[in-house]
Amino acid sequence: MSGELARRIGFTIGALLLFRLGTQIPFVGMGPPSLSFPAHEMVRLSIFALGILPYLSAAIVIRLLSLVWQRLNSREKSGENGRRSIARYTLLLTLVFSTFQAYGYASAIQTIPALVPDPDAWPVFAATASIVGGVFVLIWLSEQITHHGIGNGLALILSVGFLVSIPRDIAGIMELLQQGGISSNLVLGHVVFWIAAVAVMVLVEGARRNIRVEFGALDAGARQLPARSAVLPIKLNSAGFLIPVTVAPWIFFLPLAFAGFILGGDHPLVAAAYRHFQLGQPVHMMLMSVAVFVLAFVYTAYVVDPEASARSLAQRGGTIRDVAPGEATADYLDRVVSLTTIVGAVYLTVVQLIPEVFELYGNGLPYSMVINGGATLVVVCSALDIKTQVRGLSLTNPGGVRR
Repeated sequence: MSGELARRIGFTIGALLLFRLGTQIPFVGMGPPSLSFPAHEMVRLSIFALGILPYLSAAIVIRLLSLVWQRLNSREKSGENGRRSIARYTLLLTLVFSTFQAYGYASAIQTIPALVPDPDAWPVFAATASIVGGVFVLIWLSEQITHHGIGNGLALILSVGFLVSIPRDIAGIMELLQQGGISSNLVLGHVVFWIAAVAVMVLVEGARRNIRVEFGALDAGARQLPARSAVLPIKLNSAGFLIPVTVAPWIFFLPLAFAGFILGGDHPLVAAAYRHFQLGQPVHMMLMSVAVFVLAFVYTAYVVDPEASARSLAQRGGTIRDVAPGEATADYLDRVVSLTTIVGAVYLTVVQLIPEVFELYGNGLPYSMVINGGATLVVVCSALDIKTQVRGLSLTNPGGVRR
């Protein structure tokens, strides 16, 4: 193991330990929880109560705006200054989201006598400030991991949040098994299912559709570079997971919330709609599946631009065999990306359906709605990213020169 790799691994472990320590630090106004309060729920009363989700939500909103607002899209692609501007917009929107959520959270805690014996002395604004501060500490910590550690900081913080609940879930399952509350065959079935699911995720996330590209001979000063071939890789899942699955519920719940505001939450139509949109309900499953499938195409079209790729190939003298340069190449790449995205969209749809199928058929376990397909995919992608970076650092000497 190289010294650089060891340093990065040590830095990452230390940063993640700081994250876990922060989940045990109560926000302003909270004393030590009572003995009746579960220790594992302390994270809900800590400075990291909101986690990194406000930042992710802000980043997703900015990304969606860039899809429809050409000026923002151009700024994002204008170089380092443009990316810094986008980062500032994201942080400002994070401040708005986290302040709104933290104030609501602190106000809700105020109404729980077991946690706040004296509501009149409850410092709502101080609690709000400490929770918002916790969100920005996590943003800073994730950036440090990304720049100085190993792996993607945001994904690692999310992954650790999921992984720490697994021992407790296993203990709960074993207790239910001993009490006869669930069958051993059900537990074995879940174990086999998740082993197979992780194997499929690893396979799909590493899958590429490689398009062979030929480059002609090139004059470089006094030298002539010989003709060569390369591949243009197209990911099977170019849309990722967070944006399609995070945005899909907004399509339904934002109009539903607006209808509730206009008609009232107790209106029969609004109440019926909320009932059908609960997790595990057939209507929710069908509409979410359609939304995730469509959003996978929409976001892939933003991430993978066949016309830009065709222009880049033409500028570098690259051609695809039996395909004319220019518009024909763009059409060919568009067709390949579309066909590839069908597979990726089906895969994402199935992944997001995992916990709901368990819920619908009543064969879930206590963990099923928490450690679900999305959480597993985030952990798998984090592990694959770490593997890639470890391999890259292991094969380089100090200074970035390959061995």
